[in-house]
Amino acid sequence: MSNPSIPPDQGGRPRFRLFVPILAGATLRERMFACLAALVGITLTGMICGYLFGQGMHLPMMVAPMGASAVLLFAVPASPLAQPWPIIGGNTISALIGVLTSRFIHDPMIAAGVAVSLAIGVMSFARCLHPPGGAAALTAVLGGPAVASWGLLFPFVPVALNSCILLALGIVFHKLAKRNYPHVALPAPANMHHTVDPPPAMRVGFREEDVDAALAAFDESLDIDRDDLSRLLRRVEVEAALRTNGAINCADIMSRDVIAVGEKATAEAARALLLKHNVRTLPVKDGDGRLVGTVGLRELAEAEHLAGHIASAATARPDAPALALLPILTDGRTHAVVVVDDARHVLGLISQTDLLGAMAHMVAERKTAAA
Repeated sequence: MSNPSIPPDQGGRPRFRLFVPILAGATLRERMFACLAALVGITLTGMICGYLFGQGMHLPMMVAPMGASAVLLFAVPASPLAQPWPIIGGNTISALIGVLTSRFIHDPMIAAGVAVSLAIGVMSFARCLHPPGGAAALTAVLGGPAVASWGLLFPFVPVALNSCILLALGIVFHKLAKRNYPHVALPAPANMHHTVDPPPAMRVGFREEDVDAALAAFDESLDIDRDDLSRLLRRVEVEAALRTNGAINCADIMSRDVIAVGEKATAEAARALLLKHNVRTLPVKDGDGRLVGTVGLRELAEAEHLAGHIASAATARPDAPALALLPILTDGRTHAVVVVDDARHVLGLISQTDLLGAMAHMVAERKTAAA
């Protein structure tokens, strides 16, 4: 029987996959990376703590909640629960609550319940909610003589120390893998013209208050940053538009007679070309015709030479869907996208006007088909 979470193919036949992630966006490659990172991270954390305190000590050099912290840190690094402050603060605060609770409540079962309950509340208010923190509180209560021998030091050594070492190793791993960690949600698009109007991409479709209203109506906690959720929904809108209007590619709408300038040209010559042809973006090419960047009147306002004033260029391949350029050309900064081949030779240019004309053509075709 096929897995019900896997949609059927276009013919309605069930599909089978070797790896079916329980979390959205996960891939087999990511999970293999998480396994390797956890192997190295936990092993090195134990070895470092063993070196610091001596292998012969009867006290624990690593606490069990670090295994759960490693799952979050390496398998779901974008989760708000897996960020540095939740890992360190959540584990440490919860362990401290467990130690204090066990000193005032002598019945271990009641103390365990109270400790975990208080840990959830305090972590929530301290903005460091971390699921392994509950295990840290429980360990502090039920850990026995090994934990009791640490006394009030237990939340700091080994819990906080374990957390800091594991976190440092996690940051190194994610940097080597070129991942965004600590995860910071990209800010919402801003109006680049410094007016109160929303940026163009946010004037249609859902609004930010719609996201807040939907979350309130959903009435459940989601393990995703609110700004990440908003970005995801806007990307879903783009993907839906590509699926329904993806027949037109960049090569179909690009200008092929591209007005460009050589990288050794003077700023005055570049300004003259921009004004003569009434364009806002001028590709800059090297001696072999490869794209170096772009310049506009803003970059050339007070420049005497192009060197040092060439901006990075937004590029696309000729076979890319034209509507894929919509987020780029509505960001308030980019006025044109340069179409290049694999060797970065300039093939064409697509301006905001070109894309607008293509979208008007799509709308007209759909109205004609519906008539």
